[in-house]
This record gives sequence, structure tokens and C-alpha cells, in this order.
Amino acid sequence: MAEEKGEKTPKQKRMHKELIGTFATFVTAAFGFVAALAWNEAVKAAINRYIEPGSGLKSQFIYAIFVTVLAVFVSYYLSRAASDE
Repeated sequence: MAEEKGEKTPKQKRMHKELIGTFATFVTAAFGFVAALAWNEAVKAAINRYIEPGSGLKSQFIYAIFVTVLAVFVSYYLSRAASDE
């Protein structure tokens, strides 16, 4: 009967909801990726500003260490905040 009136069946409603949820997840991830690229460029520029030109390998290691330490701290505090709820 639901199909005759143009209404969605419960299965169609569930699939539509899952599709919207998946799409929202992809869009959110895409914005997160763009933000990460922007921060990547900002941190690189900051490191290159304070390290003498021509020390490419040195600045790459400093950048890698900085990003790793930052990722560890952010992950740690986010996991603590999530477990407190």
C-alpha cells in the first residue's frame, strides 16, 4: 500500500537515512582534509621562516617531529574528553 501512494517503505527510509549519513561523513572528511592541508602549509611556512634557507632536510625533520608531537597530544586529549562523557 505504501508503494501505491508514493510513500517510502521502512527499508527505503532506512537506506535513505544511511545514504545521507554516509554522504555527511564523506563531506566532513573532505573538509577535514582541506583544513589539514591548510595547516600543513602554515606550519611549513612558520618553520621555514625561523630556520635558515637551504636547510631543507633539517626543516623537514623539525616539521615531522612537530606534527607527530601535536598529533599525539591532540589524540590523547580527544580520547580523554570522549571517555569522560
